[in-house]
Amino acid sequence: MPIKHSLLFLPALLLILISTTSIADTIEKVVTTHQDSNQYKNIIPEFTAEYTVLHKADPVGTAVRSLSYQTDGSIDYHYKTYVEWLIFSQTRSETSILTITDNQVTPLHYKYSREGTGKDKHYEWLFHASENKAEDIQRKRAHTVDFSNNLQDKLSYHLQHRLNLIADATQKTYTYSVINTAGSIKDYIYEYDGEEELILPYGLVKTVRFKREIKDKERITYAWFAPELDYLLVKLYQTKAGNEQFEAQLSGYTLNVKTDKGIVK
Repeated sequence: MPIKHSLLFLPALLLILISTTSIADTIEKVVTTHQDSNQYKNIIPEFTAEYTVLHKADPVGTAVRSLSYQTDGSIDYHYKTYVEWLIFSQTRSETSILTITDNQVTPLHYKYSREGTGKDKHYEWLFHASENKAEDIQRKRAHTVDFSNNLQDKLSYHLQHRLNLIADATQKTYTYSVINTAGSIKDYIYEYDGEEELILPYGLVKTVRFKREIKDKERITYAWFAPELDYLLVKLYQTKAGNEQFEAQLSGYTLNVKTDKGIVK
């Protein structure tokens, strides 16, 4: 398979969020209308998870997923990957600023960046759930959307899925309404696919496996979550038309505890 196609679907990752004053002010106003998300620190503590990215069993990059609670009551949820293989080199990064109320994630600000081999891409969105509005900052467009069905951005639904598993992992199907970078909304469906004990760079982990299939694109994604790590994503595997695209395996996991002297890991 050509290099371009074999790595096209590597996991999305994001740039560190740098808010403009106007965007920061907007987020601050929205956060004040929500219950303080910091109460969820005991359910999902601040963390940094590191992954090894593989292509056909060969290490080709790294990924980092992290979560931190902000002083304004919001949560910074971040994912970033770097991949280098032969002549291919690419960094992807995404950040979702969000809140949690009654176990429901509400996205506020989403930012995505892809740089390296191929065309660079950048997206940024602001969400106003109380007004059923989503703003495409790059294209300067506003969309009327329905937040009544727990609408998520392309990263925040990962956290919603983890919360749902913590609350009730017995369901066989989980459905998430997700707005993409073009403004269209699709349902992401995760189906229970069994339990499995994995040997990862992190160590031996018992997991529950879910499957997401996009039939029109012939793409299947398998995701493994570890109950003993509060259902953290520990492995991801994706195929397209029967060909392996990528695999990510947990290599390190650190809980970040804040003190007056900073963060203790």
